[in-house]
Amino acid sequence: MLNSGDVGLLRSLDTLSAGEASRAVNDGATIAAHAQHLRYGLSLMNRWASEGGDPFADARWDEAWHMSSVDAATWNEIRNGLRTEAHRWLRVLESPRDVAEEELTGMVASVAHFAYHLGAMRQINKDARGPREGTFSA
Repeated sequence: MLNSGDVGLLRSLDTLSAGEASRAVNDGATIAAHAQHLRYGLSLMNRWASEGGDPFADARWDEAWHMSSVDAATWNEIRNGLRTEAHRWLRVLESPRDVAEEELTGMVASVAHFAYHLGAMRQINKDARGPREGTFSA
């Protein structure tokens, strides 16, 4: 759901330089780190959807948080990877599937987890935010 006039997070991230994506606010994580963390999380969800099993068993969730700064090539790789994984996950969500209770719990939990990181990125840099006013559209 986006406000009218909001180009969405992925296009907003495309407007940020590597330096802007590497800037921390109040000693917090950078946009680059949040984006890499989301990219990794979505890649695990996509592996689960395509291969089954438990790709989360040996997940290395904290790797992205060690990223303090990125150069232009790395920032481009992170954004393109996030875009690819997000679009792959959207295709997964378009296809109904049977899931066990534990899998459903993980899917629902991932919505809240990913929403937190999406919101955090939009708060770190004003240029990554959507418009202040507008009507909502689905």
